[in-house]
Amino acid sequence: MSVFPKDFLWGGAIAANQAEGAYLEDGKGLSVADILPVGEKRIEKVSLDMDENNFYPSHEAIDFYHRYPEDIELFADMGLKCLRTSIAWSRIFPKGDETEPNEAGLQFYDALFDALLAKGIEPVVTLAHFETPLHLVKAYGGWKNRALIEFFDRYTKVVFERYQGKVKYWMTFNEINHTHTIPLLAAGIDVFAFNSEEEKLNALYQASHNMFVASAKAVLNGKKVDPDNQIGCMLSLSPIYPATCNPQDVFESYQLRRRSLFYSDVQLRGAYPEYFDRIVADNQLTLDITDEDLALIKAGVCDYLGFSFYRSSLHEAGMKILGNTGGLLGKKNPYLKETAWGWPIDPLALRYVCNELTDRYQKPLFIVENGIGLKDIVQEDGRIIDEERMIYLQDHVAAMAESIKDGATIIGYTWWGPIDIVSAGTGEMEKRYGFIYVDKQNDGSGDLSRHKKASFDYYKQVIESNGDHLDYRAYVKEAD
Repeated sequence: MSVFPKDFLWGGAIAANQAEGAYLEDGKGLSVADILPVGEKRIEKVSLDMDENNFYPSHEAIDFYHRYPEDIELFADMGLKCLRTSIAWSRIFPKGDETEPNEAGLQFYDALFDALLAKGIEPVVTLAHFETPLHLVKAYGGWKNRALIEFFDRYTKVVFERYQGKVKYWMTFNEINHTHTIPLLAAGIDVFAFNSEEEKLNALYQASHNMFVASAKAVLNGKKVDPDNQIGCMLSLSPIYPATCNPQDVFESYQLRRRSLFYSDVQLRGAYPEYFDRIVADNQLTLDITDEDLALIKAGVCDYLGFSFYRSSLHEAGMKILGNTGGLLGKKNPYLKETAWGWPIDPLALRYVCNELTDRYQKPLFIVENGIGLKDIVQEDGRIIDEERMIYLQDHVAAMAESIKDGATIIGYTWWGPIDIVSAGTGEMEKRYGFIYVDKQNDGSGDLSRHKKASFDYYKQVIESNGDHLDYRAYVKEAD
């Protein structure tokens, strides 16, 4: 008998900037994601101005903007109970600081959510998924400027009111704890605009605070429109292990973990943790934090913790961890296999994280990103037998089930992404996560046709059995 609740939200997850395309259609403005070219260094060394010699994969992406009806048909055939996606802020307010929204953008999400609901698929919506309007970066300096609190407040009021009754599950900022590791995407901050590391660090913590206030106001806005709205925070929470039992390795790994959990501490507990005082003192931070801000943070506590999990990292004292989108992933773990991109495969770590977060917060969890990027091989007859993906899914669902037995309350699980989309870290299409293959290559070629992989029917079985039937082998045999 399944340990998963009857109303468990099995689903998939995408982001507007990685799937929709139509990057300037129907009045949409540029976002920070639209200026990222394909390539491994696209996040670390990006210009705020586009270069005609570069290829920008998000401009077309997989054309979900026009093809969502056929994709939703496939999602329904797979049995998805929910789809996590995001609203592109720059579709609603193209520059970000307008006073009136763009009606064409609002109509697109009306149509999208209606199409999902018609198929019995619950929309799970992120308000800001690495999609800060580019104008807010250039004109205001991104989230380090308090002006963005007001702009975001206006945006959230519009979308909560517009989609009342259509969307119940919301999240405020995607992977907000990546403000320190990928500031442009997470907080709209140009890391090359600072004269010193001290100035940069102060800006990152000020941006974090401003986003905390904006998140709290969003929670209050959403609850005012509909008290039944469930509004969560969202973090990247793949764990960090110490490389050895050397106390320096252990303690530094703990400190890195606490730097991430700082973001959920504030958003789920409604106050700054005690250890933040030392961060301020040691780094001589001069932050603009008002009593009114603290009252808002206390009042606008999130209902649940949504998080991404892909892998674990192994940390040795002195190493720099850049996050799960690229750069240094830590030392190689001799006990774990890795993907072609060097990401360790560690399903037990998912159980570890669910237990850790349950112990810390006693709040519902929502695993809103989990998946594996693979170089799929299309056989001569068009079949894609992605056995490694099915094994990954089987083992992580089993780990999630164990965490439920351990006492975790988990709302749902949304695989990243159920259809191939543009990679956030590298802009690649050939780093594929989907159960549905999209014919598009790293250079932009391909006809964007969709094809089911062997894992499509396997995930369908997992959902139909409510996580009870996890043996993937029959689907490899059938494919053979």
